[in-house]
Amino acid sequence: MSGDRFAYLGPEATFTEAALLQYLDTHGLRSSAVAQPMRNAASALDAVLDGDCEAAVVPIENSVEGGVPATIDALTDHGQLQIIAEVVVQVRFVLAVKAGTDPATITSFGTHPHGEAQVRTFMSANFPEAVYLPTSSTAAAARDLANDAADHISAVCPKIAAERYGLQIIADDIGERQDAVTRFVVVTRPGEIPTPTGSDKTTIVASLRSDRAGALLEMLEQFSTRGVNMSRIESRPTGDGLGLYQFSIDLLGHIHEARMAEALQGVHRVARQLRFLGSYPSANEVAVPIDPTTTDTSFESAAAWLDSTLHG
Repeated sequence: MSGDRFAYLGPEATFTEAALLQYLDTHGLRSSAVAQPMRNAASALDAVLDGDCEAAVVPIENSVEGGVPATIDALTDHGQLQIIAEVVVQVRFVLAVKAGTDPATITSFGTHPHGEAQVRTFMSANFPEAVYLPTSSTAAAARDLANDAADHISAVCPKIAAERYGLQIIADDIGERQDAVTRFVVVTRPGEIPTPTGSDKTTIVASLRSDRAGALLEMLEQFSTRGVNMSRIESRPTGDGLGLYQFSIDLLGHIHEARMAEALQGVHRVARQLRFLGSYPSANEVAVPIDPTTTDTSFESAAAWLDSTLHG
C-alpha cells in the first residue's frame, strides 16, 4: 500500500492520527503514504468504499468509556468493508494554553466528552472554577484555541496536538487512568483475509431473529460450546422496531480455525443476519488459549470418526 492515501478521523493531531502513524511505521509506509483527515467515521469509511482511499483508521473501543457507537454503527451500515488490523494507543492528556497565558486566568477548558471524563478529577482539584465546554474532538480543542476560534481558555488534548498547534503545555499526563488505551481498527475494501498468527481477533455483527426469551443466549451458546471467547460485545438497535437489536462482537480467534468457523456457521443458522467484518492480528500479540477439545486437531478427529462410522 505504498504511496496510497489513508483516511482517518480528523482533525489533525488526534489520537487517531497517532494510531495511523503507528500503523504506517510498523509497515514501513510513513514516508510514502498520504494521511487524509476526515470529518467523521462515516466519511472516512465512505472514502474507502468509494476507492478514494486505500484504508481508513477509526476508533472502535476505549478502555475507560467502552465502545465507540459512531464507529460501530458506521461499520455496520457500510457492510462491504473489512478490518485487516488493529492498533492500540495509550491515551494521555495534557492541559495546554496559548503561550503567555496565566494559569490563574483559566476559567474554562475545551475537550471531547471522552476526554473530559478522564480528566475530571485533575480539573476539579486544580481548576475547580473552570467550566467545561465540549468540542468535536480533543485535537479540535487545541486547534480552535490556537486559531482564536474557541470560547475556552485552555484545552485538554493529546500532546501531539499541543505541539502541532504551538500551544504551551502547563500540565502533562493528567488523566485519571494511567493505563487508559484506545483501540483503533484499520479498514479496507474486502480482500484476502490476513493469515492466522495464533493471536487474532474476529469481528462480526449479528442481529437477533426475534425478541423472544433466550434468543441472545441461543446465539452466544454457539461460541461457548466451541470454546470461542468474546473480548467485546455491544448492543445497537436495528432500527426496525422496539426490542430488536444487533450485536457488534469481537471474538478471540481466526475464521480459519475450525472452532471459529463452526461457531460462525452456528450463529448464521440462529441469527436473522450475520456480517463478517474481518479476522486480523491482535495488537497485544498474546497467544489465544485454546481448550484441547476445541483445537483444529480435535475437530479433524471428530470428523474422521463420523466418516468412519458412516462408511464403515
